[in-house]
Amino acid sequence: MLRPWQARLLVVESMWTWYRRNWRATAVSTVLNPVFFLVALGFGLGSQIQPGAITHGYSYAVYLMPAMLASAAVQNAAGESTFPILSGFKWSRVYWGMTATPITPAQVATGQLLWILCRLTFSATVFAIIGTVLGAAAGPGIVLSLVFAVLTGMAFSAPLVAFAATVEGEGHAFNPVFRFLVLPMTLLAGTFFPITELPALVRPLAWITPLWHGTELTRAAAFWDMRLWPVLGHLAYLLALVAVGGFLAIRHYRRRLGV
Repeated sequence: MLRPWQARLLVVESMWTWYRRNWRATAVSTVLNPVFFLVALGFGLGSQIQPGAITHGYSYAVYLMPAMLASAAVQNAAGESTFPILSGFKWSRVYWGMTATPITPAQVATGQLLWILCRLTFSATVFAIIGTVLGAAAGPGIVLSLVFAVLTGMAFSAPLVAFAATVEGEGHAFNPVFRFLVLPMTLLAGTFFPITELPALVRPLAWITPLWHGTELTRAAAFWDMRLWPVLGHLAYLLALVAVGGFLAIRHYRRRLGV
């Protein structure tokens, strides 16, 4: 009889076995893309932006770095939480194989989320190291920024995994997610400029996105400007998304796997 943590680790191990043979296919999208954005916008466009109050007195590359950590985590979470989930149910049907063993659907769901957590942590760590080497880190606070960035990615991933577990077709339902959630969130949730520069009517849309809360946390940690109540508020919002998304994911996995 498997213990619950053993079952979840076996799910993670199965995904690691596949990933270590195919990691090259995702290296560009998960690690190099955010580095290219940081170099192009942070050092390229940023060379024309003078440090000021908006950038907390830092260069634009340093201002951009913690937000890019959170943004990259969200984009990687979107990739890991859509087609791979549908594949597990429909194409590779690996989930069905797992539940033919003593592993339960709930353990498959939580093991999948644990694997996504590992993937986000790995890609964010590599990006943080490269950004630090390039001189875009303000100080040791970037380590705490990394933790907040991974939490932001999971706050977007957990509800998306729950949604992906309900998709029956060929994945066309994911197109609106990328077009109308991921892309606008990346552009308008404070990654490249403060949302105070947005029209007042648009700001509430930024407030409800996990990326805005993550960006506020990663910048507060990187610039060591952490204030108790705002930090607690942002953390509570992100943790609530993780909890609700995880609950719904487990529920949909149980329903779809027929146990």
